[in-house]
Amino acid sequence: MLEEFLGRYSYFMIAVLMTIGIYGMLAKRNLIKKLIGMNILQTAIFLFFIEGGGKLGATVPVIDPQLGNDPAKYINPLPHVLMLTGIVVGISLTAVALAFLINISRTFHSLDEDCILKEMSK
Repeated sequence: MLEEFLGRYSYFMIAVLMTIGIYGMLAKRNLIKKLIGMNILQTAIFLFFIEGGGKLGATVPVIDPQLGNDPAKYINPLPHVLMLTGIVVGISLTAVALAFLINISRTFHSLDEDCILKEMSK
């Protein structure tokens, strides 16, 4: 049982990060904290796909004459490339969200969800 857990500890840590991210997005009332929760959740998803894209005993996907052309001896680069694209999109999303939060803060003088909703209902 302990060996199985130690063999998959990275997935356990990814689940912990996902839980923290979802909790931050749903339970917190401050919009900055929600954004931080979203970034933690994104990071957990990136780690999940990167961890799942690896193979034991495999090497980088550059053909080596000693290993030959057997695809089982190489890591599939597609999950890593897709996560690199996801990281760029995540950074862009965070930048746009921060710009919106600056605008919201200037308009409503608060980043608390309840205060903003109260001001909007007036």
